[in-house]
Amino acid sequence: MKKIQVLLSAFLISTFLGVNAQESKKYKIHTVAFYNVENLFDTVDDTTKNDEASPIMEINADREGVYKNKVRNMAKVIADIGREDTGNSPAVIGISEVENRKVIEDLANDPALLNKDYGIVHFESPDRRGIDVALMYQKALFQPISKSSHTLKIFDDASRKRVYTRDQLLVTGKLDGETMHFIVNHWPSRSGGEARSRWKRVAAAKLSKRIVDSLQAIDPYSKVVIMGDLNDNPTNASITDVLQAERKKKNVEFKGIYNPMIDLFKKGLGSNAYRDSWSLFDQMMVTKPFIEDGYDSFKFYKAGIFNKNYLINTTGRYKGYPFRSFADGGFSGGYSDHFPVYIYLIKEVE
Repeated sequence: MKKIQVLLSAFLISTFLGVNAQESKKYKIHTVAFYNVENLFDTVDDTTKNDEASPIMEINADREGVYKNKVRNMAKVIADIGREDTGNSPAVIGISEVENRKVIEDLANDPALLNKDYGIVHFESPDRRGIDVALMYQKALFQPISKSSHTLKIFDDASRKRVYTRDQLLVTGKLDGETMHFIVNHWPSRSGGEARSRWKRVAAAKLSKRIVDSLQAIDPYSKVVIMGDLNDNPTNASITDVLQAERKKKNVEFKGIYNPMIDLFKKGLGSNAYRDSWSLFDQMMVTKPFIEDGYDSFKFYKAGIFNKNYLINTTGRYKGYPFRSFADGGFSGGYSDHFPVYIYLIKEVE
């Protein structure tokens, strides 16, 4: 497949960067995204998992048709992320709440995505619900070098029983020739309440931090993207205290982490809603080399929440919420209970 190169004129990008459009600079741009695809399960009962409790398995009529609609809807969203600005779908996208590799393959082979020729990185997780994280990448743009799954092994203090949750996925590769590392997360939920479950997400943040530290021990200038449904907001302790992610670029120290989602959250924006309250659990963070001066290599350009109108519920008690796939025991025709999030990476070209 011919290599895809997306260029932005100086006119389109000058306002954000503060450069003079008359300089006639051009920039290559790629979208990196994350999407919680809300219970993307197949229709086969896997006796090794608790998949019979998934929404798709609770549907009795035309289950296969519902599954096909669900896949089609997820593919449409992924195809659209970033396309308006870049002319292309995400070069790299992390996903969560997928049951197995088969559902990801069905997603990648959907007509909306087939011509993007997405590759897949996926490992089975020990999660008690049977859901995993994965990475999809356009083969023409990203070439994996290594991949690994990192288990979050935690135990409940009261029962001493292990809490089975999602592994964290690390993929290292070359995006358009440049080495980068992507960590895909789906941290433990707030089941039982935010305070009572906080320790689980703090433990997950510590694991993510150890992964970043291990990469920086090899190369202090490692370009790392941390993404995922963290089940915490950008201002929670797991992010601010454990990852020590900063709101302002100027405050990011050597080997530090920049979290552009903090500003979005402070503006009242969110990726998921519950009881009329918005949260920004879905986040994208980058290490310092992504925000240093100059665009001779790929740098962070901007972050966003992909919340187009068709992803928003327009009626009923959940008006304004993300238009989810499953509600009231059936398929709603919607998409996910989370909006995707994304960042743009840009590089100046001659």
